[in-house]
Amino acid sequence: MSEPDVPRGGVRGVRPGSEAPGAGRGRRRHRRRRGEQPVVPDAAFSSYYGKPVLNKPTWRPLDIAGYLYLGGLAGASSLLAAGGQVTGRPGLAAPAKLGAAGAVSLSLAALVHDLGRPARFLNMLRVLKPTSPMSVGSWLLAGYAPLALTAAATEVAGRYRLLGSAATVASAVLGPAVATYTAVLLSDTAVPSWHEGYRELPFVFAGSAATAASGLALAAAPTAQAGPARRLAAAGAALELGAFRAMKRRMGLTAEPFEQGRPHLLVRAAEALTAGGAALALCCGRDRRLALAAGAALLTGSAALRFGVFHAGVASAEDPKYTVVPQRERLAGRGS
Repeated sequence: MSEPDVPRGGVRGVRPGSEAPGAGRGRRRHRRRRGEQPVVPDAAFSSYYGKPVLNKPTWRPLDIAGYLYLGGLAGASSLLAAGGQVTGRPGLAAPAKLGAAGAVSLSLAALVHDLGRPARFLNMLRVLKPTSPMSVGSWLLAGYAPLALTAAATEVAGRYRLLGSAATVASAVLGPAVATYTAVLLSDTAVPSWHEGYRELPFVFAGSAATAASGLALAAAPTAQAGPARRLAAAGAALELGAFRAMKRRMGLTAEPFEQGRPHLLVRAAEALTAGGAALALCCGRDRRLALAAGAALLTGSAALRFGVFHAGVASAEDPKYTVVPQRERLAGRGS
């Protein structure tokens, strides 16, 4: 049987004028061997139907950022209250006790308002799950709030001093955990700019809580007894600013939302107010007006930081690249 006619110079089964299978690949391989590299356009990070990879947090900014701020103010104020009580500074201890009680009450009110019903907070107390920051935090608040309120109530009433002293010391023991557990809570989420800051964010929140509590004490306590508050302001500012800068350097791409838009303005304001307030606190001595200015700057700076962290996290959840790029980098690192 004779074979089908094949055009001269062609390949069986290929129409005249068309390329043989693999011919283009051979030429491309040849070109690559000669040193030419294919140019691939930058990938556009998007998702199906234009939706983000993550669902952004649905928390109300005023409620939850306020909850973060007030919890830190309460916990650190309890430490100042205990310090003032132990060192014989009643003018410092009294406003710190009242500040802790007021801040934790407002913090719980903000949390319940965001949850929608008080019963939802009570439902979180049905079990204690040590691996869940939300569960541990709920139990911390449930234990801390009555102690802070008892310390403040006995201070106002001027009675049951022994009970008030015990409640003050006990609230100071729980105070550091109350001031910082919210950082662990945020870091435990999948939100990129919160999750990637898990190492330093508790230190940032600890410093921010210290500056807020010292700001309240400087504004409310007699200047002659406010020495511990001035020292705490300086230490808290150094911890907050130093840890925050270290966190941003280590986070890489996911620190970018802190440098854009509303979070950038809030963070820059927080840094300026905190640094300025700490400097005024150290210089004010017994000048009442400078002490008030320092207190206002420290309180406002701490609030601006918490709101800046909150809004940066929301912005990072809305943009897919903050989720996709770090995942690819981790996979590449494991494969190398």
